Amino acid sequence: MAGVSVDPQKMEAVANWERPTNVFEVRSFLGLAGYYRRFIEGFLKIALPLTSLTKKNVKFNWTLDCEKSLQDLKKMVVTTPILTLPTPGKEFVIYYENRLCVNAEGKVAYASQQLKKHEGNEN
Repeated sequence: MAGVSVDPQKMEAVANWERPTNVFEVRSFLGLAGYYRRFIEGFLKIALPLTSLTKKNVKFNWTLDCEKSLQDLKKMVVTTPILTLPTPGKEFVIYYENRLCVNAEGKVAYASQQLKKHEGNEN
């Protein structure tokens, strides 16, 4: 089958990941889950509570939002469908709002990027 799929060993590691107890463990989880961020619509928004824990001068405080973020990301990584990346030179459509790319064969890839500080200040 052509395309990109989830590595079964990484999928198992994510599924069995225990709740982080410090910033280093949060970074480790985000690093592993982040490998698949381009395939998870809204990855950065979902990961925001965890990402916030990794900022300088932020006290590590595990909240319900952090737990939800962890569980949602785990679920999304282990249930990610087989996707493909846009092929240069082949036609595809980009829907900017959702960062969705669809190539001529109808396979889908999500692209994700972190908003710049001024982009995240929308009310």
